[in-house]
Amino acid sequence: MTPTINSKLPNVGTTIFTVMSGLATEYNAVNLGQGFPDFPMSHELTGLVDKAMKDNFNQYAPMPGWMPLREAIAEKANFLYGASVNPDTEIIITPGGTYAIYSAFTAILRPGDEVIVFEPAYDSYIPNIEINGAVAVRIPLVYPDYHIDWEAVKKAITPKTKAIIINSPHNPTGSVIGEKDIEALRAIIAGTGIFIISDEVYEHLIFDAIPHQSMLRYPDLLERSFVCFSFGKVYNCTGWKLGYCIAPAPLMKEFRKVHQFNCFSCFTPSQVALASFLKNREAYLGLSSFMQSKRDAFSQLMQATRFDLLVSHGSYFICAKYNRISDEADKDFAIRLTKEAGVATIPVSAFYQDSKDDKVLRFCFSKNQDTLERAVEKLVHL
Repeated sequence: MTPTINSKLPNVGTTIFTVMSGLATEYNAVNLGQGFPDFPMSHELTGLVDKAMKDNFNQYAPMPGWMPLREAIAEKANFLYGASVNPDTEIIITPGGTYAIYSAFTAILRPGDEVIVFEPAYDSYIPNIEINGAVAVRIPLVYPDYHIDWEAVKKAITPKTKAIIINSPHNPTGSVIGEKDIEALRAIIAGTGIFIISDEVYEHLIFDAIPHQSMLRYPDLLERSFVCFSFGKVYNCTGWKLGYCIAPAPLMKEFRKVHQFNCFSCFTPSQVALASFLKNREAYLGLSSFMQSKRDAFSQLMQATRFDLLVSHGSYFICAKYNRISDEADKDFAIRLTKEAGVATIPVSAFYQDSKDDKVLRFCFSKNQDTLERAVEKLVHL
């Protein structure tokens, strides 16, 4: 008898990102779908990695991460957010932000637990929850500015609620949370045992002089939070798959139990390089203005089209309505756009479990200027 697998993720198939990237390659389209830069990363940072390898930092790093890097992260957290973080017990280096989120969920969830998720949502969240036997309680963000309906959150809280996952700046919409959101969150979880998973991988890609509302700013929220970050998003090296998580020592103890029997240790030369590079504060402080200039340039170019851009205050992304062009479903329109116009995007319905379709596409503007110009040259003819 041939063994069969009773899938833990029966509803998961090929992702829309794989589909659209495949189409982009097949039709030689300009790919504004997937969220990665097409411009070089810092030569100083790559040089530091090269130096680390030549200096023989090529063996296993400690399970929680290279200590000088954890110390640099703790210093950064204090500098930016006034947080007092112990690098020995409260920080771990991970192979990317997505891994950090998965490990946080795995540390806390048991079968039957509920997690509040805001949609549209980054596509890993719900599979992460379900593979741990828990249930995603989905709450839609309010279209078209994609803000959180906190009254809906209050109504969704039950004795089974184990966690709320927050993502700001938000993928796919570019929305960000503000001080009123923090106040609402604080009021809802006060006196409960609810955890916070805070996806802050775009912490430095926030625009329009808006302060990033990190959980690290708020001791009462941090004490129940796993705060997840990505070096790939900060330093335009998504292929490095390197990130980190900050959490109070009791929470981090459980996170490390998951980590040590999964990844155990991350790529050492990059950790050694980043420990030095983080001392250059301008390298991350200047990111918001750099990426905002790309958002603004793309927005200016898109004025010549019949797309209507929505507001984006952060991330690599901006969404656009296309109702002046077509009344097709967003997935159908995105596929046709790739095949006929030669521009690949992502339909926002892909970020909803029920494929809610507001007829909106997501564009990635983290590209070279000539890439953006080539894309818009094709879109103006629609």
